[in-house]
Amino acid sequence: MEIKLLGALDYAKLKELLKDKVENSEELVNQIKQLEREQRVNIVSASGRLSRFPGEVFEILGLSEEKEYEKNLNFIKRVVQMGHDSITDHDYCVFALQNITVIIEQIIIAERFSSFTIKSRREVDFSKSGFYTPNFHDKNGKVLLENETIKKEYQEHMNSLFQNYEELIKKGATLEDARFVLPYCYYSNIIMGVDAHTLKDMIIKFTKTKYAKIEEVYEFGMRLKEIAKKEVPYIIPQIDAVKEKSCDSVDEILNTILPKQEYTILPKAKLIHCSANIDDTILISSIMRRYQFDYDKSKKIYESIIKKKEYVKEQIMRKIAFESDKLELTQVNFQFQIPISYAVLTHLTRHRTHDILIPDFAPVIDLLQYKIPPKIKDLCQKEFTEIFQNNHNKYLELKEKYKIREEDLIYFTLSGNLVNVVTNMNGKTLEHILRLRECTKAQWETREIAYQMHEEIRKLKDAVLFQNILGSTCETQHFCKEGKESCGKIIEILKNNSRKNNNYKERIVN
Repeated sequence: MEIKLLGALDYAKLKELLKDKVENSEELVNQIKQLEREQRVNIVSASGRLSRFPGEVFEILGLSEEKEYEKNLNFIKRVVQMGHDSITDHDYCVFALQNITVIIEQIIIAERFSSFTIKSRREVDFSKSGFYTPNFHDKNGKVLLENETIKKEYQEHMNSLFQNYEELIKKGATLEDARFVLPYCYYSNIIMGVDAHTLKDMIIKFTKTKYAKIEEVYEFGMRLKEIAKKEVPYIIPQIDAVKEKSCDSVDEILNTILPKQEYTILPKAKLIHCSANIDDTILISSIMRRYQFDYDKSKKIYESIIKKKEYVKEQIMRKIAFESDKLELTQVNFQFQIPISYAVLTHLTRHRTHDILIPDFAPVIDLLQYKIPPKIKDLCQKEFTEIFQNNHNKYLELKEKYKIREEDLIYFTLSGNLVNVVTNMNGKTLEHILRLRECTKAQWETREIAYQMHEEIRKLKDAVLFQNILGSTCETQHFCKEGKESCGKIIEILKNNSRKNNNYKERIVN
């Protein structure tokens, strides 16, 4: 695992440039580093002074710049301790994360901690990516005496899974389908951006809660904390003030009432709750927004003037969706439960404007519930199934033989394993996701899920107009953004649309 805070300047390059031009280039570069650090603290301290101190913004900035670094730092700590930690949003850190597993990647994404860019598993061969080997502990967190022996067995098994991955590719499987057998110990690489406020929450989560039982996650949190001590020291007192809590309070209650039970993966995405009167709510919201009438008056105008005019309603809905900022769509909400493989979970979670609930990695999920890519079914379903069965058997063997705690066995999760996730999204987010994911260029599993979600909306009697604005742009607006990479579907749609228009004209003439 390697973590690097990316600064405003490339200091190694700067040192090289100044090498023969300045007597002590290293000292100068260190001074520049410190100036950058001081400037970030100046900005945060100015934010704290702006809301309470007299004077305009540039005066306040000047006041902070005149203060010594330590004084600004202490001022920030005082403000933050009073509960006004939103000022730390203005200090932004970008990290390069090398050789962290997808366990950390998924936790970061699921918790909505950061902005991120991840190396694509659809396009990149991961056979040589390498993988993480944890230490193995008993249920009390003590390293097992057989730790080194278990590591060897674990590594042999993981190497076999990477060989399976390569063999699938040799048999003709695409990279995006072969990745379904990759174990969750394989290394990922990320560029991650967080503000200082979020960085504080991330470090607390990874070092002071049940997540800290996952050794790699704890190490990651502590590495971030070491960087923060130097670069964003004002968040450290808040982190240190939090007491460690190894168990989740909700887990403690539910686990006494509901012992672990077998579960079933849903056959398809299911709408479990949504707003009432979807079309009406969107259109009435548009009247309230533009005319500032109260709800009752807006509803009365809508029902007396607009509601019976289907063409006008449809026109307004389309203008809201395709020629406006879509804000009226945010006034309706949809909650889905969705069966999805870990392989493509990132495709869904990367849409940051919906709230998603993902199961914890520990205790380990049911390793025998998994997705078989359609092309794999035709190519080598028997071999694919054996990979998942063998992985499950090895997990059980090690768990029972050595009594290993669940947190160390989470790396046996395979990318093709399935989980039921719950998500809540407003109409604007739903329109955005389905627009991207119903496109034939989208990954096949996410496209299936998008179609299923859309089908659930089609069942709603009060969302006739709303469901018509959902889907790929070729279907809803009759244009394609893919250019030369277009699948060609748009051509057929335009032809059919032209035929319909001609038939309509003929009926008018006759």
